[in-house]
Amino acid sequence: MDAESRIRAAIEEHWRASERGDVAAEHAVYAADAVLDYPQSGERFRGREKIAAQRGGHPADRHFTVLRVTGHARWWVSECVITYDGVPSYSVSVMEFADGQVVHETQYFAGPFGAPEWRAALAEPMPGRTVEEA
Repeated sequence: MDAESRIRAAIEEHWRASERGDVAAEHAVYAADAVLDYPQSGERFRGREKIAAQRGGHPADRHFTVLRVTGHARWWVSECVITYDGVPSYSVSVMEFADGQVVHETQYFAGPFGAPEWRAALAEPMPGRTVEEA
């Protein structure tokens, strides 16, 4: 298996482990000194242990649906829907890899929103996707 196939497999296992609540497997993809940034809240978590602790302590019932994983070499992006207590949040995770592990991740979150009527003549629904009015 080449390096990119190994990285893709590690990312896919990360998200599967997240869904099943396996904290150790979920965080195996991170280097010991990895950094996780949440730009919307201004938080930075430094080190695999702190990253795992903040996720493991999350009070919501969470579920993870991966829409797409794409990347090349050091840079990989996961597009996901993370559902917190039944409420979906769209997430984009940008992971930088070195030596087969995540050294820096930036994760963005956005809630769903209804499409404005003025764009209806220009747009078509995305296959398999529905958006509830916010």
